[in-house]
Amino acid sequence: MQTQSYKEPLHAPFEWYRTMRAAQPVYHHPDWGIWMVFRYADVARVLSEYATFSSDGHRIAQAGDPQSVADPLESSILQMDPPRQRQLRNLVSQAFTPRMIAQLEPRISAITNELLDRVTAAGEMDVVRDLAYPLPVTVIAELLGIPAELREDFKRWSDAFVAGGESEEERKALLQEVQSMYGYFTQVLEERRQHPQNDLISALLAASVDGQQLSSMELLGFCGLLLVAGNETTTNLLGNMILCFDEYPDVVERLRANRTLVPGAIEETLRYYAPVRAMTRITTTETVIGDQRIGPDQMVVAYIASANRDEAEFADPDRFDIERTPNRHVAFGRGIHFCLGAPLARLEAKVALNAMLDRLPGCWQVADEPLEMNKSFILLGPKKLPMIWNA
Repeated sequence: MQTQSYKEPLHAPFEWYRTMRAAQPVYHHPDWGIWMVFRYADVARVLSEYATFSSDGHRIAQAGDPQSVADPLESSILQMDPPRQRQLRNLVSQAFTPRMIAQLEPRISAITNELLDRVTAAGEMDVVRDLAYPLPVTVIAELLGIPAELREDFKRWSDAFVAGGESEEERKALLQEVQSMYGYFTQVLEERRQHPQNDLISALLAASVDGQQLSSMELLGFCGLLLVAGNETTTNLLGNMILCFDEYPDVVERLRANRTLVPGAIEETLRYYAPVRAMTRITTTETVIGDQRIGPDQMVVAYIASANRDEAEFADPDRFDIERTPNRHVAFGRGIHFCLGAPLARLEAKVALNAMLDRLPGCWQVADEPLEMNKSFILLGPKKLPMIWNA
């Protein structure tokens, strides 16, 4: 593995995870009052044992800030436990069946090629700006039935959602962006009530669970979750994939020569640089993880990015190996909260990677400048990623 100094912000957390797995795999942070979990087996358990480790957004928000105001995202399936979580997930999962996703491939391919048309002649691009962001956000906007031309707004809103403001001023500005997004979706929902269309928002409005329609908070939570989750994770997956190839430049030629290796390259990117670093849960009862006894109502952060590099689960975990088998990474979560959009993210990555291999010749080179990474505690990915190839 190369050790380019410009990648220091990317590599540093993985050094920390390795240290924590060895020395303090279940760690109570004295200042934040939260528990951190780093080993694969423990992370998989926290993510899948929902009866002990709850996703309830209201409880998590209250534990983090007793003065917190209700956020529609707390009423989304991401931050909900069964039985309601299962009912709502079943309802929206109809739009994400393998058959429905497969039907999107021609459109994903068309969008990808339109985006690449704008950069191929130049021999350079910003992978995030020119492809990794506009591709998934256009797809999810079309699924929701909202104009993709607003993608600059969507980007701002999504970034605000996942960013942790460092100052009070920053947090206020981020909150304002999030409120703008909910304001926009409130308008869209009202329009669809009057004039239903053939899109996901109209389908959510028409849907009912046990004869009851979704509440306004649940509807807004769904819209926000689908927009943010539908673009942020895939954007980071595509950007992180190029960073992997930059560290292992022979991979691009191997993929060009043998396209059956493409799915494995995507799975290994998901493991090696997981787009979602961590997920938060709250304990419902006293429990034991490792040798630590954890009481009820305790925040637990499961480090997915650390679990995916755990030596106990993966041989030679710090090596990027596109033919790694098995590859039981937890990048999409585990159990009832396994990412609903995983088939869509995989398809977008497959289409984008194949199109790049077809259309961007020679060796791909990331600019040798300090990487600007997302500031999000949750997400891992570059904000900008200038790249050149042999045009």
